Amino acid sequence: MVNFLLGQQSGYTKYPCFICLWDSRAKEDHWKKVVWPARENMTVGASNIINEPLVDRGKIIFPPLHIKLGLMKQFVRALDKDGQCFKYICRFFPGLSMEKIKAGIFSGPQIRQIIKDEQFLYTMTDIEASAWKSFVLVVHNFLGNHKSPNYEEIEQKMLSNFKTLKANMSIKVHFLHSHLDRFPDNLGSYSEEQGERFHQDIKVMEERYQGRWDTHMMADYCWSLQRDCPHSPHKRQSYRHRFLMH
Repeated sequence: MVNFLLGQQSGYTKYPCFICLWDSRAKEDHWKKVVWPARENMTVGASNIINEPLVDRGKIIFPPLHIKLGLMKQFVRALDKDGQCFKYICRFFPGLSMEKIKAGIFSGPQIRQIIKDEQFLYTMTDIEASAWKSFVLVVHNFLGNHKSPNYEEIEQKMLSNFKTLKANMSIKVHFLHSHLDRFPDNLGSYSEEQGERFHQDIKVMEERYQGRWDTHMMADYCWSLQRDCPHSPHKRQSYRHRFLMH
């Protein structure tokens, strides 16, 4: 959605970050290099920019829910698929398809549910347990209402454990690795309700368009927001806020 709003090319692109020219394909540098060349402008035709931006990129924030989903995704994808931890996740979420579990696609409530499960930790190897415990610490001490005074140390420890786990660095992990200073002071002030509602809405669109993300689908989604609240300025602002956040 951020790519759509900022005119960036979607998919597995070379330069997906709207802040810097992080090279998503230079995997040998991902865990070593923190500072990348700054993206000076959003010039159409350069560095995967294909359209004029619809919003000022300075107004884009990092929703904690989506960062959490991205971290969970990389954790699960790095697990040994024949290991006890991965098998436990499959049993824990019997309603999810194997394709979704392997891809690490979970919702916010599902992540909260497995974080509370006391048995989950006992299915992990030492490396998996270190990565999981540090992820939970980041969720509780940075991506919520409470921001620990040593949040930077907690976040760096998690990234180190993810590196040891041999997790890939996605764009959301990159945001934590290179742009921690761009996160709001209190991520808990940005309710996850907007993010959860967005996922519910977009799921309907995905079913309607059979998983195809294109301009027609996005236009249909935008018009659905307008149709939901044609006469209420307050509701229009609420839906617009949700749309811009995601």
